[in-house]
Amino acid sequence: MNIAILTFEGFNELDSFIASALLNRMKPKGWSAQITCPSAEVTSMNGVTVRAQQPLAFAREADAVLIGSGIYTREIAQDPVILEQLQLDPARQLIGAQCSGTLLLARLGLIGNLPACTDLTTKPWVVEAGVEVLDAPFIAHGPVATAGGCLASQYLAAWMIAKGSGEADAREAIHYVAPVGEKARTVRQAMDVVGPYLR
Repeated sequence: MNIAILTFEGFNELDSFIASALLNRMKPKGWSAQITCPSAEVTSMNGVTVRAQQPLAFAREADAVLIGSGIYTREIAQDPVILEQLQLDPARQLIGAQCSGTLLLARLGLIGNLPACTDLTTKPWVVEAGVEVLDAPFIAHGPVATAGGCLASQYLAAWMIAKGSGEADAREAIHYVAPVGEKARTVRQAMDVVGPYLR
């Protein structure tokens, strides 16, 4: 499975890197999660510069797309050039959005009148876009999921792995990154959150 992790200027490192690390635990099964950007390099909200592994156009052909958040997402969501490149297709792609990435999903018309999750800072903008925001870390409607709060990126990754390869692989990926002494509890928590949306 080829996965585009959309990463824009001013990105939040936790959103892009946690998802990338977890999803790439699936490399032995042929998965590849790649940082996907509108330019050759982007710099995070904390000054970390990374090189794009794929151009933005990769999102159209990827099997799955995760939209990370960042400090400029509100401006990006108004950019017709970027929006035109993001012709995502939930009929053939798994699509997830983290925090302010939910605003981008709303602008792309991929949420419709369904409730979504986002972070507290972005919530007013998502509500303004006509979306009901839940007080919850994660929700999915079929192939489209949203998460709120930086560390909820683990839920997006666990959901995507479970949907694409099965719950056992999702549990294994979360178990690998969970703190020692808390592994069973962390796996149970993650699967309790995403489990209802896997049926």
